[in-house]
Amino acid sequence: MKLCARTYRGAAAVMLAGSLLLTAGCGGGQDDRAGYSKGKQRADDGAGPAPAPVAPDGGGGAPAQGVEGGTETERKGDAFRESRPPADYLSTFALDVDTASYGYARRTLEDGKLPEAGDIRPEEFINGFRQDYPRPEGNGFSVTVDGARPSGSEGEGEGGGEEWSLVRVGLSTRPSGREGERPPAALTFVIDISGSMSEPGRLDLVKESLGILTDQLRDDDSIALVTFSDEAETRLPMTRVDDNRDRIHTVIDSLEPADSTNVEAGVRTGYDEAVEGRRRGATNRVVLLSDALANTGETDADAILDRIEDARSEFGITLFGVGVGSEYGDALMERLADKGDGHTTYVSNSEQARKVFVDQLPTHVELRARDAKAQVAFDRETVKQFRLVGYENRAVEDEDFRNDRVDGGEVGPGHTVTALYAVRLREGASGHVATATVRWLDPRTRAPHEQTGSVETDAVDGALWDGASKRLQVTAVAAYFAESLRGGSMPGAPGLGELAERAGKLARSTEDSAVRQLAEAIEQAQRLKG
Repeated sequence: MKLCARTYRGAAAVMLAGSLLLTAGCGGGQDDRAGYSKGKQRADDGAGPAPAPVAPDGGGGAPAQGVEGGTETERKGDAFRESRPPADYLSTFALDVDTASYGYARRTLEDGKLPEAGDIRPEEFINGFRQDYPRPEGNGFSVTVDGARPSGSEGEGEGGGEEWSLVRVGLSTRPSGREGERPPAALTFVIDISGSMSEPGRLDLVKESLGILTDQLRDDDSIALVTFSDEAETRLPMTRVDDNRDRIHTVIDSLEPADSTNVEAGVRTGYDEAVEGRRRGATNRVVLLSDALANTGETDADAILDRIEDARSEFGITLFGVGVGSEYGDALMERLADKGDGHTTYVSNSEQARKVFVDQLPTHVELRARDAKAQVAFDRETVKQFRLVGYENRAVEDEDFRNDRVDGGEVGPGHTVTALYAVRLREGASGHVATATVRWLDPRTRAPHEQTGSVETDAVDGALWDGASKRLQVTAVAAYFAESLRGGSMPGAPGLGELAERAGKLARSTEDSAVRQLAEAIEQAQRLKG
């Protein structure tokens, strides 16, 4: 793997800490979940190699010293916008740190049911696990590209002599330093107290999590609390934590379930409160805690978010969704978070909540990158077909990769983002396979930056199960599991029985409890599928 750098110019909160204050698919042809040879996923025969997304000399200007042994440039104007390879061999998506789909699928399986295919988003399974990517020294990302060949992938589809490989694109941000170095936080919590939240594991878990959070935040942080059922009510205006912890606890403890679920009223009132109480120099966020089973007022995500579009775009206050409950409106919550320029997670127990609020939240208030996007350029001399696993809802038009008015994802410190591709190499192919570029805006200056990594055929030709890194194997297991649950397929996919065995071996070798939970989920899905 070759790396170069070019910069132009983790239950009410397993992620509530890792993601609380933070906020991918080919540019087309993402609908065909099971097929690998339709639309933009088919490589164009006969053309030359696709160049890397950023031409080394494309922007002019003197390069400055870079990281990872490459070069870095920063300027207010972005001269690289016009440097673009042909679209046919490009895959472009907004970065995504959501994990709600995986969390809710596990909860559904634990309840003895198979999740609905439409609730499965493979990227949220893939991103639910720890990775081993190197960390960059400053803000922004490191880029790692590797891969392996799954057994039984030869000759699938047309052209029997060609083989499929799995190519992993891994992005990582630098962890936070000392907790006191982060900016203060101004958090508006929008809390669902409708009747459906009375079920165990819903409002009770939300209250426990908020109580933990109150004790963990710094004195210079601020909290506002808005509740909603059939109507919305501000229970606590934006208040410095400082000497008000007892007051905040009293409001949290008084929350009781009421009537209907008017998500629109809650989000609208929450944003009003967030705008009114916003603080310069602070991280301003709206956090929606709900089962998202909207049944009163506007129930469509676009209609709800249209009401707060001006405040969101003007003040940059993003929406983070935390889902709870065995019956959960996953589709609505995900669309709300996407429209609100944020992300989602799903939580189901107090152990997850404590891990997030106690262990992670204090160091995850700041951002490392805004509007982050990735673009992977495949080499048509070596690649015949490719397909991105998941990220259908995060697809970005190839020509908008450097259009900074098009939303990307927000990523905080210590986070990793993984994209997995099924790539069909040409028979006898040797050399360059792909170059991955990540683009983001500096959280403070809004200056654009880019960094790249590339991979050769010899780095993706090893056997997946007999020598590839353990973390790459976990990524593959998660992707195979997600595709099985939604009725799709991937080259070299094992049956659920074999997949459970591989996950169990990985859990033992990595000593990772999250991988053990993955193995248990696969075993349960196998039993339910008979």
